[in-house]
Amino acid sequence: MAVVLALVAVLVFILTRAAPGDPVAVLLGDQATADDIARVQKVYGLDRSLPEQFVLWLRELARGNLGDSIFLQRPVTQALWERAEPTTLLSLLAVAIATLIGVPGGIVSAVFRGRLVDQVFTGFAMLGASVPSFWFGLVLMQIFAVSLGWFPVSGYGEPGASLAARLHCLVLPAAVLGILNSALILRFTRASMLDVLGEDYVRTARAKGLPESRVVLKHALRNALVPIVTVIGLTVALMIGGAVVTETVFGLPGVGNLVVSAVTRRDYPVIQGALLVVAGIYVVINFLIDLLYTVVDPRVKV
Repeated sequence: MAVVLALVAVLVFILTRAAPGDPVAVLLGDQATADDIARVQKVYGLDRSLPEQFVLWLRELARGNLGDSIFLQRPVTQALWERAEPTTLLSLLAVAIATLIGVPGGIVSAVFRGRLVDQVFTGFAMLGASVPSFWFGLVLMQIFAVSLGWFPVSGYGEPGASLAARLHCLVLPAAVLGILNSALILRFTRASMLDVLGEDYVRTARAKGLPESRVVLKHALRNALVPIVTVIGLTVALMIGGAVVTETVFGLPGVGNLVVSAVTRRDYPVIQGALLVVAGIYVVINFLIDLLYTVVDPRVKV
């Protein structure tokens, strides 16, 4: 985990500096003189060499400090924390929708392999993997927000709105992410269940006269959970780091929207801090998935 985060830190620093544009020039505008730009660059340490800037950034990271935003004029940690709620709730809702669609759909598709219902679910999975999220979001917005008026077109509710009001604003974007990402869970569940349903102990359970539902859910699904848990865990990480387009389409003040604004403004501290936090979430979720294997499959030992 430490090695991965170190590599991410190096890549993030290099790529942000390789992008064209000067954050100070963007901050001061076209009327700024060369002396003004040089003076502000010195304030933020951007006049130093790249190795010096990298060492100073690592030194601050070791202290738990992600730096200060050039444009927001406050700590990056505070800016990320203020945007964490919409992204977190959106990710959890989307994963719940994806799991409720993908796991049952994959089970049914595997049990009725080759039949019409299997072809329908397989077609849905292919379609979900192919449709762009921004287009699907605009379609749902047009139908359920503009035409029917059931949900708000964009935003995260008024200041001081209740949790129920916030969740109401997240239904459409969560549906977009959940439905599209359910395709991957469905395909993994179907493939894992097909591998297990052909095993001898499943045939033995059926030969004993056990109900089909018990054979599928207790004997087959339990032994097929490892790859299913893996893909669900990776979907959680993908939601947190990959909701940029959806947050932009629906105007949600989440971390993804913050990163888009930071990239536009060349706000190096925000870009570096946000990407490093997302990478940290990825490796932590992968670690938790590894530990969860020992729960879903007793044969796996730490």
